[in-house]
Amino acid sequence: MKLSKLASMLIIAGTLTACGDNKTVTPLASVSLLPAYQDRLDIYKTVTLSADLSHLSTNQKKMLSLLIEASDIIDDLFWQQAFGQDKTSFLASINDDKVREFARINYGPWDRLNGDKAFLTDSTEKSPGAQFYPADMSKAEFEKATFDDKNGLYSMVIRNENGELNTIAFSEAYSDEINRIAVILEKAATFADNKEFANYLNIRATALRNDDFQASDLAWMDMKNNPIDIVIGPIETYEDQLFGYRAAFESYVLIKDMSWSEKLSKYADFLPELQRGLPVSKEYKAEIPGSDADLNAYDVIYYAGHSNAGGKTIAINLPNDEQVQLEKGTRRLQLKNAMRAKFDAIMTPIAETLIVPEQRKNVTFTAFFANTMFHEVAHGLGIKNTINDKGTVRQSLKEHASALEEGKADVLGLYMIRQLLARNVISEGTLEDYYTTFLTGIFRSVRFGASSAHGKANMVRFNYFAEQGAFTRNEQGLYKVNVAEMTAAINSLSELILTLQGNGDYDGVDKLVAESGVINSHLAEDLASLESAKIPVDITFKQGKKVLGLN
Repeated sequence: MKLSKLASMLIIAGTLTACGDNKTVTPLASVSLLPAYQDRLDIYKTVTLSADLSHLSTNQKKMLSLLIEASDIIDDLFWQQAFGQDKTSFLASINDDKVREFARINYGPWDRLNGDKAFLTDSTEKSPGAQFYPADMSKAEFEKATFDDKNGLYSMVIRNENGELNTIAFSEAYSDEINRIAVILEKAATFADNKEFANYLNIRATALRNDDFQASDLAWMDMKNNPIDIVIGPIETYEDQLFGYRAAFESYVLIKDMSWSEKLSKYADFLPELQRGLPVSKEYKAEIPGSDADLNAYDVIYYAGHSNAGGKTIAINLPNDEQVQLEKGTRRLQLKNAMRAKFDAIMTPIAETLIVPEQRKNVTFTAFFANTMFHEVAHGLGIKNTINDKGTVRQSLKEHASALEEGKADVLGLYMIRQLLARNVISEGTLEDYYTTFLTGIFRSVRFGASSAHGKANMVRFNYFAEQGAFTRNEQGLYKVNVAEMTAAINSLSELILTLQGNGDYDGVDKLVAESGVINSHLAEDLASLESAKIPVDITFKQGKKVLGLN
């Protein structure tokens, strides 16, 4: 089969081992599971991902089928970014069905919820830079080199024929796949009843072809009433753990829950006021978040690529473009059906195992939904650009940017809930509900491991809260939230994180993660008790056209 542009260039440079675009790769020798992993194959609970489509028109259902087809191509692209070898040959080399499924969930031979440790024999260590950089490139070499689009979101670093570092744009590296996706999106637009959504699909197709996503992000922000949505393209930078510069391909296909969305719409209006009240010096909250942001609930019907790898996302806050955020704000999408599945399968049994009996009633789905939602809303608060001309926070903090941003969103989300409860804007539940559910959620997310930005953020916050007395642990290993101390800890940690971000203090964040982003002995015991109770770590999906009854 004809090689992609990327494969051809890598062959010239002498760095190609096995490209996912080359279907003639020789199948790998049979591989097997490492003995230590026998007990981890059941950490994911399978959930059927479905939604009520009866209210959709025939054209809308045709459009959904096309969006799922485009998402399948996105899924293949992420396999190439994350693993690099031929997916089909790799999976065929695994004889055991359960092991093969575990590898499929992890998009390779590395356990994403256990620090990216290899779980198959003969597997090398996962590269922190995934397939975004040459395997033999050091951080020092990259820092010293000068070449175009060095810190680019939408390109990968390769060696040219002289062995020098250079970049190739995603649209060129994956031109065949990108063009196929773009054509499908354009076809889907012809079935769209909503003009704004049709416009977005067409502009997004153009963006994929030219690696310029700002116009499509702005078009996505202008959509308000479309019952169907898709998030698609190279978006988050979590897979690039070397520098946090480069975006990975992913997709979500979504059905809007109109009634729930109407209930949530009022909260975004409070963003500017809440920004002014942040517990930090004025210079760190001078940026005013866009007031055109919106907040909606969805049922997700398809995950693909990065969003489907390992732990599953249950809420989205996009776009990531700092200029779009300041001009338009962001859209916050709460994935209600996936959230409910995690609460029932994971949160409730964790509370029964680790929370004192008198506070188990405080762990509620209402609080879990709100904590998750305001986490996403809180990404819009704080600061996007450093106050000392170091550029954006994301660029200044490099590989630590994602973990610190997730930590910021967690604590500022709780800050927002406290403020809105005090003003009776939120009328359901008590502060103790939100705090206790939040602590239970830390135990859930810490299990995602050190390789996850969310996992690192949870470890840092857990240890910080423990030091501040936000919760106590009794002799039976059960936890009790102390409301007043938790409030104080939220304020002080918010100030610390916002200051580190505003200063672009890479060394300070590096020290914080090194010292606090670890699992202490008590927490290790607690996590082991969850494992002994056979509580799932996360969920995986039975999904697709057949599940949904689509052609």
